[in-house]
Amino acid sequence: MNRSEPLVLGIESSCDETGVGIVRGTTLLTNAVSSSMDEHVRFGGVIPEIASRAHLDAMVPTLQQALDEAGVTLSDVDALAVTSGPGLSGALMVGVAAAKALAVATGKPLFAVNHLVAHVGVGLLDAGTLPDNLGALLVSGGHTEILRVRNLAADVELLGSTIDDAAGEAYDKVARILGLGYPGGPAIDRIAADGDPKAIRFPRGLTQPKYMGTAEEPGPHRYDWSFSGLKTAVARFVEDCEARGADVPVADVAASFQEAVVDVITSKAVLACTENGITSLLLGGGVASNSRLRQLTLERCEAAGIELIIPPSSLCTDNGAMVAALAARIIMDGGEPSGIGFGTDSSMPVSTVYL
Repeated sequence: MNRSEPLVLGIESSCDETGVGIVRGTTLLTNAVSSSMDEHVRFGGVIPEIASRAHLDAMVPTLQQALDEAGVTLSDVDALAVTSGPGLSGALMVGVAAAKALAVATGKPLFAVNHLVAHVGVGLLDAGTLPDNLGALLVSGGHTEILRVRNLAADVELLGSTIDDAAGEAYDKVARILGLGYPGGPAIDRIAADGDPKAIRFPRGLTQPKYMGTAEEPGPHRYDWSFSGLKTAVARFVEDCEARGADVPVADVAASFQEAVVDVITSKAVLACTENGITSLLLGGGVASNSRLRQLTLERCEAAGIELIIPPSSLCTDNGAMVAALAARIIMDGGEPSGIGFGTDSSMPVSTVYL
């Protein structure tokens, strides 16, 4: 196996995107993605069984597309990589089964990697290396987390996370309340542009002193988030408008809700960075495409002297390239393959970089 610039094929199937990416070292060759999002729209969220069946249908065509676009064959590949967790159990099983079948058929080494750490690894494809004193803010439909990355291949620490809904989930639920459809993130981001973010003061969860504490005596949720109370506050506001026979100011509600989300996400993320010696922050996950989140994160990072790294939007959402990039880094650092005896782990901790 070429450890200096390995040619790695990565498979991602943790939610509703079937992704196959190919990298050579830190160079992206292709990033093929097949999304089943349209099949979930009428349900207002991802249906695990539908996602799993969509992965089954899309896996081979997406694999072939990636190989064709990269101009390589399976025999050229040095190693295979796959997301083994966290994610939807059934969806993960499809990707893992496909990767194991390829490993057995080709004799190529297989690496089972962590989906969340892979979101950080995608930063390698832009710069070739990641800076020292790195943190990562991952904001998606299933996760909202702040990480400290001492060594991408071996040492990743969870500093804070959501204790209930992820930010993306909150967007979807509020969009449903406002009748904006699914997925909620892009819909709210669009309509919020016409609203007043200060029109309604929605709550910022876990910001009270009993949760925050101080730098010397941190509270139990100093770097954590909670969005369930915010979602409920929006619902109560809309219900009150309807009970009074008043029109719901949808744009103002969307803008005020979005401001509450990004305000608390960015303030806590920057706090975690400054108190833990983090001088560079990578913003990843599907919600990283949100215009207000990007803007406010940049403003607050600049004010705190923190370098902000935002990968291209196509690499922020779930994809196979990030899986391949992380595995390539593990290989270049001397890591050993996972074999084929591993299973999926829908709640894999971020401290487990690979199996």
